[in-house]
Amino acid sequence: MEKKFELTDNFVINALGIKLFQIKCTKAFKYANEGDLGGYVEKEENLSQSGDAWVSGDAWVYGNARVSGDARVYGDAWVSGDAWVSGNARVYGNAQVSGDARVYGDAQVYGDAWVYGNARVSGDARVYGDAWVSGDAQVENDHMHCGFDCFGSCNRHTHAYMTNENKVEIRCGCFRGNIEEFERKVKETHAGTIYEKQYKAIINLIKIKFGIDG
Repeated sequence: MEKKFELTDNFVINALGIKLFQIKCTKAFKYANEGDLGGYVEKEENLSQSGDAWVSGDAWVYGNARVSGDARVYGDAWVSGDAWVSGNARVYGNAQVSGDARVYGDAQVYGDAWVYGNARVSGDARVYGDAWVSGDAQVENDHMHCGFDCFGSCNRHTHAYMTNENKVEIRCGCFRGNIEEFERKVKETHAGTIYEKQYKAIINLIKIKFGIDG
């Protein structure tokens, strides 16, 4: 099989001391022309030589991570560990995918989002902003999660998603927990303020979104 890219002599060294080499397109395909420089990988195995998968911009792929199919990783995104990005998935912006995470289908992870652990993001799901999806979470489509930007005292992103155990988990700043814990935290931290009203409105919408009574 004719290779679609090669490693160049250009490299960067990440915070772990791992040398990442810039790639160069060696034959034209969907996302690159012959001679185009791409992003950075630790080794050839990080990016499939078949299909239209591509790493570009200042994106890094390293460890045992793999990008394949028609997937793209670009911008300042990082894919590391044993993570896989495949299908028609997109990872871009400052997003990170790590651990044993899988991003596939038509899913997109972008902004400052972080997908890690054994998390799965698939279908037409979008994970973005400051959202963290971790553990055994499985986000299959846009009906399985939702997000709210620029609310609260620090204009944070609040992200809610359904776990494999059919529980709604919420990430907001350094908070991570279920919706009942989030309600208690809001009351404890913002009682009597405009921020309590904002978060209560978000909580009500999340309950409607996921069909939670009360």
